[in-house]
Amino acid sequence: MHTILKSEKKEVVIGIDKPFVIIGEKINPTGIKKLGQALVDGNMDYVKQLALRQVAWGADVLDVNVGHPQIDEAAMIPLVVEAIKSVVDVPLCIDSNDPRILEAGLNAAPGKPLVNSVNGEEKQLSAVLPLVKARGAAVIGLTIGENGIPKTAEERLAVAGIIIERAAKMGIPIEDIIIDPLVMTVGHDSNAALITLRTIELLKKEFGVNINLGASNVSFGLPDRHAVNSAFLSLAMQMGATCSITDPIKLGSTIRATDLLLSKDANSIRYLKYFRATEKLREQEAAAKA
Repeated sequence: MHTILKSEKKEVVIGIDKPFVIIGEKINPTGIKKLGQALVDGNMDYVKQLALRQVAWGADVLDVNVGHPQIDEAAMIPLVVEAIKSVVDVPLCIDSNDPRILEAGLNAAPGKPLVNSVNGEEKQLSAVLPLVKARGAAVIGLTIGENGIPKTAEERLAVAGIIIERAAKMGIPIEDIIIDPLVMTVGHDSNAALITLRTIELLKKEFGVNINLGASNVSFGLPDRHAVNSAFLSLAMQMGATCSITDPIKLGSTIRATDLLLSKDANSIRYLKYFRATEKLREQEAAAKA
């Protein structure tokens, strides 16, 4: 099953038989104070820098979130989308919990964007899915139900089924739904990663849908988070995850290496190209800091 996203000229295909798709996470002021201030100041230069750097380091799609208490997010998100479009040509993932902001971002986004996200709660299903249908977008479905985050893989599968069924009734094809099985921290629950991996296994078997991860959540509160994130992402890719909202600079090499080991990189061409390109980027960035 293939989920196709489009920018003005570029097409990205997400599928189990395709290389893993990186959705760059850095255009999000949560945890990035400099970006938050740039948005408050209306400084699109910093937004452009973040977009260019993520794509240079391997992002196939860019997540766009403008959540900040000091700005009108619905007015800001089209400006951010336009700034990104002016410097890179990749599909966009419009990220908000507010349908009004999603709609504003979708109206500005070119091609066929991705929506992040909807969940299994009736309030969200009835508010977000009509926007997805009207725009002809794809959507990430979080396996959160009316009672919150399910504790078992089977319960998360059931929530995915609800999202897929409701979307189908609205005429949204299953290939335009990417399910997120939820990644929780193993620092709080040592079984958390196994539950996510089991959910991926069940989703792949039951629905065959594409599967997205917020991979870095798994290591929250632990030391050497990069090692934990890298190990988990490789395991999830082997189980059937096909894309992730993540940092391409930190995890791009892990993803390229895992694709290589899963026979999604004939003759190591993508891995070698990535290594050479990022080697130059490291040298350039080191020189710029010197």
